[in-house]
Amino acid sequence: MSDFNRDYPRPAPQAGAADMAVDAGLRAFMLGVYNKVGLGLLISAALAYVTSSVPAVRDLLFQQVMTTRGLAETYTLLGWVVAIAPLPVLLLGRLAFRQSPRSSGIVYWSVVALFGASLGIWALLYTGASIFMTFLITSAAFGSLSLVGYTTKRDLTGLGSFLMIGLVGLIIAMFVSVFFATPGMQFVINVIGVLIFAGLIAYNTQRLKLTYYQLGGDQAAMSVATNYGALSLYLDFLNLFLFLLRLTGARR
Repeated sequence: MSDFNRDYPRPAPQAGAADMAVDAGLRAFMLGVYNKVGLGLLISAALAYVTSSVPAVRDLLFQQVMTTRGLAETYTLLGWVVAIAPLPVLLLGRLAFRQSPRSSGIVYWSVVALFGASLGIWALLYTGASIFMTFLITSAAFGSLSLVGYTTKRDLTGLGSFLMIGLVGLIIAMFVSVFFATPGMQFVINVIGVLIFAGLIAYNTQRLKLTYYQLGGDQAAMSVATNYGALSLYLDFLNLFLFLLRLTGARR
């Protein structure tokens, strides 16, 4: 979102500087973001179902390997490519192309599709009932936290900076846990992950709200902001869901 601040230099409003809750334009902007998030999650869920349920597709992306704990599901080489592909798509989309409604839309829907295809492995690891219940819990938490970010007059910028530092630490801890995994360490990582992405939902919602006012009615810029805003909230939702699933989900 920092690209918008550079390309469209306008004074950034402070949280609570305007009565944003009654702005019809803001409501329409945020509704556009939420609609894309919802559709993105629906597409991801459909693709995850296909990649986990259709044998010909499943066997291309996932495989069983023998570990010290028995058979375990993991990615094939192609599966790893699909799982990692969203990162270069994001980098290329933000750096290699001029930001426009079309290019940002391609980035969003490409990331949604790639993540959806790779998520099939979670359907192989956890029961359908636990996935469904965790999705409902995540949806309720997402709605509540996003409402907090939308309505609060408190500036969450400081919280966002703190959460981003915590996210870097979380990524490092997850990398270390690959080699030195213990049940206690995994539990702590999952709890911290839930807290970080819960906070990021509220923070990114307020950030989107302020971005709307900063862009001052520029429709092309707002279309770009809608796509990248939807991407931020989609990733927040997805990560919150996965950390909750690790904490509470019932394995097959």
